Amino acid sequence: MEHFKLSLGLQYWRLYLMAVVLGIGGSFQYGIQVSVVAAPAVHVQTFVNYTWMWRYQTPVDESTKQLIWSFIVAVMSLGAWVGAINAGSLPVKYGRKKTMLFNSVVAVVAALFMIFSRTAKSFEMILIGRLLFGYNAGLGLSVHLMYLGESSPKKLRGFLTLTGSMFMALGKMMGQIIGIKEMMGTDEMWPFLLAISGIPAILPLLTLFFFPESPRYLYIDKGDSDGAKKALQWLWQEDDLKMELEDMQKERQSTQGEKAKTVKDILTCRCVRWQLLTLVLTCSGNQFSGYNALYFYAFDIFSESGAPEELRQYLTIGIGAMEFIAVMLCSFLIDRAGRKKLMGYGYLMMAVAMSLLTIMLCIKVPTSAALTLIIKHETIPGVAFALPADLFLQAWRPAAFVVSGTIGWLSMFLVGMCFSYVVNGMGQYCFLIFVIYCIVSGAFMIFLVPETKGKTMLEIMEDFNKLNYKNRETELATKF
Repeated sequence: MEHFKLSLGLQYWRLYLMAVVLGIGGSFQYGIQVSVVAAPAVHVQTFVNYTWMWRYQTPVDESTKQLIWSFIVAVMSLGAWVGAINAGSLPVKYGRKKTMLFNSVVAVVAALFMIFSRTAKSFEMILIGRLLFGYNAGLGLSVHLMYLGESSPKKLRGFLTLTGSMFMALGKMMGQIIGIKEMMGTDEMWPFLLAISGIPAILPLLTLFFFPESPRYLYIDKGDSDGAKKALQWLWQEDDLKMELEDMQKERQSTQGEKAKTVKDILTCRCVRWQLLTLVLTCSGNQFSGYNALYFYAFDIFSESGAPEELRQYLTIGIGAMEFIAVMLCSFLIDRAGRKKLMGYGYLMMAVAMSLLTIMLCIKVPTSAALTLIIKHETIPGVAFALPADLFLQAWRPAAFVVSGTIGWLSMFLVGMCFSYVVNGMGQYCFLIFVIYCIVSGAFMIFLVPETKGKTMLEIMEDFNKLNYKNRETELATKF
């Protein structure tokens, strides 16, 4: 029986449970918030007009109403950017667990703003709620991956960090389902629909107290070797932790006396130059590969391919369901195939998918074919979430998540604000702009980035140092 547990990794059930708690309280509720905002658009805009009339005794003009609605949608990305910036300081000062507890409180407060916005006749409360939900997402997604990555054995690190993408995809699908007009997408229920993503945030508030702090944070940042050992024993249910503790000790010695690095350090230090370049490409990849643009343009894709208007909302649910299945598939492949191959060939598949999608839109193929292509496109999303946790040592990791969060959220804001203009200018050819990015990123991942699968943090650093200091001997020979 014990051998059976070890072979399936069942002795890590507490670690899996922690991944579920963090996933539901973080990524899942973020996925819901992203997907539910489109469903009540008409009802919220009607509420904005009603509130404006109540205050000023005149209806709001169409351009002002559209501007308010656009800002309600976009402000979440700006809040997430602020949260991502704080992901560099709060987890260092207060620890990963306390930061996640604080972040759950933020989500609950955001939900209360949404619920009482109609009673207070204040669309500004919706803006504040969306801003707080964004802050919650920006801080939570970074610390979530930090917490899991530092608590996981190297053989499970890819799978467990990818659970964030799994729960995010599940949240998107659930948000699309509950947002239909037969459920909560009505004029009476829209405040509760916008607030519903605050409910999953209650789970970490009730359960995280029973989980230990990140072992690597305790050992490397705080020097608490006994606390780190107890945390590992509780999470892994193993007595022989010699190799893991030795790895932590080596990493602690390599950064002995160093303070936590800043964003400036990452941007200027040669020793992480290739890690930074890899981070930039992967974190902007979910946006500039056309992934979110497909969501923005989904209704128009179905329109172009001949889908009846009454079916488009349900076809969008189909996209969410297929994304969830695809991410589940990736979670089982990532620690077998490796990050490098999965992402590199995934980008090349995206380039092919975007090219074929453009052709389908031009010749107006049936909706089922367009949907199949979207499913193919979504076979590799979310792997980028697992990579940043692998690339940096403990002292660099919080600042690295600030960089990754800033790139990701500002890229999302840029695509969300600008893609409609691209569509207007290029029509059905709008997705071709993503093809070049996918080809370049795929080639970079396949030919230049070292594999991180099954390696310790120090081994990964040594592989990248071969790139960071590739010309050192040549430079020294020239100098002397």
